[in-house]
Amino acid sequence: MPRPAPRNLITDVPGLTVGCAQDEAVRSGVTVVLCPEGWSAAVDVRGGGPGVRETETLAPENSFSRAHAICLSGGSVFGLGAADGVASILSSRDVGVRLAAGSLAIPIVPGAVLHDLANGGDKSWGLDPPYRALGMAAVAAAGQSFELGAVGAGRGAKAGLVKGGLGSASIDLGGGLIVGALVAANPVGSVYMPDGETFWAWPFEIDGEYGGRIPTGAVSATEPLPDESKLGAAGRLRTGANTTLAVIAVTADLSTAEAKRVAMMAHDGMGRAVRPAHTAFDGDVVFALASGAVSLGADPAIRSVEVSRLGSAAADCLARAIARAVYEARDFRES
Repeated sequence: MPRPAPRNLITDVPGLTVGCAQDEAVRSGVTVVLCPEGWSAAVDVRGGGPGVRETETLAPENSFSRAHAICLSGGSVFGLGAADGVASILSSRDVGVRLAAGSLAIPIVPGAVLHDLANGGDKSWGLDPPYRALGMAAVAAAGQSFELGAVGAGRGAKAGLVKGGLGSASIDLGGGLIVGALVAANPVGSVYMPDGETFWAWPFEIDGEYGGRIPTGAVSATEPLPDESKLGAAGRLRTGANTTLAVIAVTADLSTAEAKRVAMMAHDGMGRAVRPAHTAFDGDVVFALASGAVSLGADPAIRSVEVSRLGSAAADCLARAIARAVYEARDFRES
């Protein structure tokens, strides 16, 4: 039976590191996933209010659909500047594409942002938003281990009416195939069943990683938008005011088109963990990265089966990561 890899983090995929940085006064932060060798990459955007950078670069028909890092940030449109800081640091490390001899290295750093501007933090930054500096700090902090909960891009997040955060999970499928997920969970929908305590993602939990609670009786899931009046009063029912940002990583040698399929399938994990998902109020985005360490072979039929297995595992990992994000942030209190 597949089990989580040793860390139960996206960094169980060898070659990846993750760094987080946050500004406590601003109540916001940045998370960066680094793959400096330039991995095959793709993205699938399904939310109604996305905030993104360089997603078209990853389209299968374009000339360089690879990435050296993925940057997730709070701060709405201002947070897109975090990727500038990431790109500057990576270029200084000679990471990136060179279009001419002696030219600067050009890192490909796609990114996405979530809206956390109404969380009470000090947003009076004038002409100098903190996100470029936070992006640089996140790169400096990158490693194989990192915290979950109210950190990095999840620092200022909410999930429906409760605290959101940063989550991660992994699964070892055997034969060298490892799938990992990272998420900054800030959805308008609820991660909890009507009892307010059991995660919608409970069937996918492994080893009590988000509390081990299971339903104790019959459960109704007939309400299309739970807590609608409360969400409206809290200002959550605004286009672009919420989102779930995710990165999936695998060890397989996926093409960009295959990575796109994995990203598309991984979105099902949001539907398993959040009710509702992909709304007009969210900017849901899933990036997919493939290291290429494990060959799936040349047979198209076999590759299709393996890509489908990876995509299904990615959806499960993402559902678990979303629940872990909220579970790890549950005891967080603003100072």
